[in-house]
Amino acid sequence: MINTDDLKYDNGLIQAIAQDNDTREVLMCAFMSKEALEKTIETGIVHYWSRSRGKLWKKGESSGHMQKVKAIFIDCDMDAVLLMVEQEGGACHTGYRSCFYRNIEGDVVGKKIFDPEDVY
Repeated sequence: MINTDDLKYDNGLIQAIAQDNDTREVLMCAFMSKEALEKTIETGIVHYWSRSRGKLWKKGESSGHMQKVKAIFIDCDMDAVLLMVEQEGGACHTGYRSCFYRNIEGDVVGKKIFDPEDVY
C-alpha cells in the first residue's frame, strides 16, 4: 500500500478526481488533505477538504449523495488521486449528475437530477 505521507501535497492538498466506476463518467474534481484521503481509505466513503469552508467534508453529508469507493489510483507523479466511485444521486451541488455538465460553448449537455433548493 502506498504511504499517504509519500504523496505530493500542494499546501497540504492533493487534486482528486471522482469517476463513476461503471459508466466511467467523470463526476467531479476536488481536493483532499492527507486526513481526507486516510478517512476515505478507512471508511470507504469519499471525504474531501472543503477550501471554502476550511474543513473536512464527507461527500453527501448534507445532500445524501455519497460516493462509495470502489478503487483508488495514484498518478505517476504522486500528485493526484483518481477515485473510482459508486455515486448515489448527483455529484454536483448544482443538481447535475456530474460537475462537467456544460461544453465549452456553454451548452448544458448533462442531466439535472435534483433541485439544490430541496437538498441544501
